Amino acid sequence: MPIKGTDVAKKLPQRKGCKDCGFPTCFAFAMKLASGGATVDKCPYLSEEIRAELEDALAPPIKLVTVGSGEDALKIGNEEVIYRHEKTFAHAPGIAVLISDKEDDEGVEDKIAKMKELQFERVGLTLRADLFALKFQSGEKAKYEALVKKVCDAGDAGIILISEDLGALFAARDICAGRNPLLYPITKDNLEQAIPLIKQSPTPVGVKAESVEALIPLTSRLKEEGIEELVLDPGSGNFLEVLRDQTLIRRAALKQNFRPLGYPTIVFPCFLAGDGLEEILTASMCVIKFAGIIVLSDLKKDSLLPLLVQRLNIYTDPRMPLAIEQGVYEVGQPKDEAPVLVTSNWSLTYFLVSSATEESKVHAFVCVKDTEGLGVVTGWGAGKFSGDSVGAFIKKSGIEERVKHRKLVIPGKVARIRGELEEALPGWEIVVGPREAGELPGFLPALARSLTGG
Repeated sequence: MPIKGTDVAKKLPQRKGCKDCGFPTCFAFAMKLASGGATVDKCPYLSEEIRAELEDALAPPIKLVTVGSGEDALKIGNEEVIYRHEKTFAHAPGIAVLISDKEDDEGVEDKIAKMKELQFERVGLTLRADLFALKFQSGEKAKYEALVKKVCDAGDAGIILISEDLGALFAARDICAGRNPLLYPITKDNLEQAIPLIKQSPTPVGVKAESVEALIPLTSRLKEEGIEELVLDPGSGNFLEVLRDQTLIRRAALKQNFRPLGYPTIVFPCFLAGDGLEEILTASMCVIKFAGIIVLSDLKKDSLLPLLVQRLNIYTDPRMPLAIEQGVYEVGQPKDEAPVLVTSNWSLTYFLVSSATEESKVHAFVCVKDTEGLGVVTGWGAGKFSGDSVGAFIKKSGIEERVKHRKLVIPGKVARIRGELEEALPGWEIVVGPREAGELPGFLPALARSLTGG
């Protein structure tokens, strides 16, 4: 459980009237600390011991871990809830594809190509896999190093290095250390030998044990050495064990604030499942229950796309609709006689309208009004898509300078705002469009011809 403001207040020096932290009282400062609205360093009177104690208590119950670097870096962890309706899940799990150094060149090239090609556009977002998981299996270190170099040269995706041979693991780490790879597995058998090697060039570490309980001494020992970017593998052997272990780790971290298990996890459906369907079903369960990284044996369009869409749905904040920025968007290459449409900024609404406009083969301007992510009808009901507000938006949008006509198409479902909008936009003709976006291909061509005199 998160630390309470009253518990924080008990640890503060209680200096009456000093206000050096920027708050009127120590209690007010404590409440802000507990809610994440302030940082411990704002109080200059804390002892180092109390400061460290508070920083540890106020840290997220599941540590944030970054695998990879740059724009393609994957962030996992930092979770605060067990059920997404309580607040939201913070960081979506990474999807990785396994490549063994025993695979032939054709197989390796095929998986690298799939990582680049299998990218899907949905509501303005690009959905794709995130990581390569490179397994040392051949027994030939030179062959494994060549695989690591090939993948590094192929793009900027994050990398998981998998090897039970520490020599091969850390030699591969040195090749791609700048890419911040995840090193896996660190176990009770190689822990002490691995610690000094990890500290030479710190990167995230995957900790593997034969059970959830067996992870605890490993993570505790690594924390003693200042190694805290950890990803946990409790050694689950089948679907049911994965479900059990992922739930136990999540609940221990969030409900009991048990720090030794307060890290994101990694799951290997590629090793657990017997066939493609079982593997993807296991991966689907791991998206929900609560994996940080999910490793697949291959990337296939017909299974990867549903998995990515599921991940998007689960990790979309339920309190905040997907929305796009207010503004004027071009569909095709519209000129000054192109139709002008207006809609709300709910992503699904916009992309239905823009897709239907593309299908009509008509170049057009789509004016997107900020409705705080609400659809057209809901936005109208909430007063965010009224004639007055749409009129004010159109005046400020600059669309009047981009077209020579004065016709604006409004969604048919809010035809009732037509009169109000005509009053707000003198000189404009308000055209009531179809009730459904799917009807635009039959509506827009005739409108476009009337605007061009064709």
